Amino acid sequence: MEAARRVAEALGVKNHLFLELPLRAIGGSALTADIEVPKSAGDIQSGIPVTYVPARNTIFLSFALAWAEVMGTGDIFIGVNALDYSGYPDCRPEYIEAFENMANLALKKAVEREIRVRIHTPLLRLTKKEIIRRGHSLGLDYGMTHSCYDPDASGAACGRCDSCLLRKKGFQEAGLPDPTRYCEGHM
Repeated sequence: MEAARRVAEALGVKNHLFLELPLRAIGGSALTADIEVPKSAGDIQSGIPVTYVPARNTIFLSFALAWAEVMGTGDIFIGVNALDYSGYPDCRPEYIEAFENMANLALKKAVEREIRVRIHTPLLRLTKKEIIRRGHSLGLDYGMTHSCYDPDASGAACGRCDSCLLRKKGFQEAGLPDPTRYCEGHM
């Protein structure tokens, strides 16, 4: 949340809405329950990992959809990726297309043709290398961003979870320095 605040502020976002979503009450994931986040020596887990949060992107998109209608827009952006990712089912193109179709049936303003809901996924078909390069070319300060599934108390990335491994790989393949602050010994 703190990283999101810093990025929004740096980009001059006018309306940055923070909602408390008590996903811990639902559990079912290493990110929302007392389940260990898998760490490896360099191999990404195969299959849908325990870091999958049940219906996470559906929940996020549903809240974004409600706010978009109130704001009078149908444009919603989400940073899902279907190439270099951990295998989450709600990051696939067919999921996004299905949600967009549902959204246009669900909103008053869409049914009344005041807006057309479009789910924008600018990162969907990019590799991590391409994402890193795109952000770099746009002047993004990756030192302000955060990817780790299991940071330490100071916010340093663990360097061994799937998300850290994908991030490291992306910077390495892009030929750019990784500004991430990792825990001691996990650069």
